[in-house]
Amino acid sequence: MDRVRSRQILLACASGLLLPLCFPKFDLGLLAWVVLIPLHLALDQCSRRRAFWIGCLTGLIGFTGIMAWVVTAMTTYGKVPLSISYAILLLLTAYLGLYVGLYGLAVVWLREIIPRYGIFFAPCFWVALELLRTYFLSGLPWCLLGYSQYRELDLIQIADHTGVYGVSFLIVLVNLALAELLLWLMPFFRGFHPAKLPWELVTTAATLMVLSWFYSSSVLTGETLKRPRTSLTVGVVQPNIEQAVKWDIAYRDETMQRFDRLTAMLGTSTDLVVWPEAATPFILEREKEYQLQLIAWAERAKAPILLGSPALRFYPDRRPYLLNSAYLLATDGTLLGRYDKHHLVPFGEYIPLKSSLLFFLDKLVEGIGDFEAGPGATILSFTPKSLGSGNPAGLRPVKFGVAICYEVIFPDLVRRFAANGAEFLVSITNDGWFGPSSAPAQHFSMVVFRSVENHLAFARAANTGISGFVDPFGRIMQATPLFTEQVLQATIPVRQSRTFYSYYGDVFAYACVIICALLCLYGYFRTKEPAHGTTAITPA
Repeated sequence: MDRVRSRQILLACASGLLLPLCFPKFDLGLLAWVVLIPLHLALDQCSRRRAFWIGCLTGLIGFTGIMAWVVTAMTTYGKVPLSISYAILLLLTAYLGLYVGLYGLAVVWLREIIPRYGIFFAPCFWVALELLRTYFLSGLPWCLLGYSQYRELDLIQIADHTGVYGVSFLIVLVNLALAELLLWLMPFFRGFHPAKLPWELVTTAATLMVLSWFYSSSVLTGETLKRPRTSLTVGVVQPNIEQAVKWDIAYRDETMQRFDRLTAMLGTSTDLVVWPEAATPFILEREKEYQLQLIAWAERAKAPILLGSPALRFYPDRRPYLLNSAYLLATDGTLLGRYDKHHLVPFGEYIPLKSSLLFFLDKLVEGIGDFEAGPGATILSFTPKSLGSGNPAGLRPVKFGVAICYEVIFPDLVRRFAANGAEFLVSITNDGWFGPSSAPAQHFSMVVFRSVENHLAFARAANTGISGFVDPFGRIMQATPLFTEQVLQATIPVRQSRTFYSYYGDVFAYACVIICALLCLYGYFRTKEPAHGTTAITPA
């Protein structure tokens, strides 16, 4: 028994150690198609309780590797002691590991309630748990399994129907089919019990892979044959302002001079200039002198500037609060619109339960601001000058949506911009908090899926990188390295078409939730069969 348990623990650890390699910076995306095989082998002939803890072990190790950057953010910029930072990291990854633990429990449970065929529904449980992770306790859908495939464009176009969750489903299904095939080929893992070839599962996985590839290839091929009817030129500015001095008043003028110099490098051919999140080291609405500078720079660029800056507001009792906002400033100084960040970062922009349970936390962590959430997916618009080149009658407003920092990891939040009429998307962020970790690359990879899901181009401006452009089908057009002063310029397509996902959202993921709920009801009400090896005694 000890030997079996040791083998199970080693297999669970193997999946956990390999999981971070599937994501940036390692970027071994193909590994994702086999990374869960050791876990599934470990779950063979497990009790439910052991399956849960084996899954938790895999998740704890895997998410610790994926999210090690949390320590950098807390110690370097939050001034949290190193020991406490590691404790918080382990607490966070233990929580995330629970989702993998519940998946392990589900796999064993499905084998019990529907022998041979119950395992078909295991990917539904994985997707249902990813959806739960997206929303529960404010949500943390960081590095969902599907994101590992952000470079496999000829496979992930199914996300325009299923979202990233459909790609996760497919990865888990393939892992499961290969694991079942290995268990059939290697009777040792089944304790020499007879097993049947899992041809139905293998066939299903192979069929869905082929269909996904065929659909994705047809989408990409069809798009290659089309030329976008409308396009515009966008410039993004990456100032590389050091986080330690970003809000130091002594460096304010130097910061603004850097923005001035970099914006001037874009020339006058851009239709829109994009600065990062919280670009101005002051509250824009209260600094008239700097407002005049910004208007002059927009006039020189002959293009509106989209820039991040806090907005100061007051409660009815005159207590102040902040909004993390993006302003669209026209060349004549007119404010064309403002978007206020809707989904705030817990413990970064606000403290959950601060008035009760976590009242002490503001004394522990420096740099946590008191922000309030904005109203939701606000659409901004402007009239690009390039649309009227040679034909003033062609001028028209173009609509776009802005996701600020953390918001871009939430599929449904970005989808709402597309549903509300956005023709392209912008992400502004300050990933300087992450330092030289894998987090900026992980963050950027999620932008690819937001483009694929909605078939809208993305322009991204990040303070320290990664800045760049992604086309409507997930191709990374340009991307900057980390910690460099740089400007990029690209012509991106403007589209008014909508995808199934844009219209209907996470239908696929919720369908998986419904299937899981029906299976739970079936398992609850199902008549228990007599234990094997017992014989009913009929009274004489």
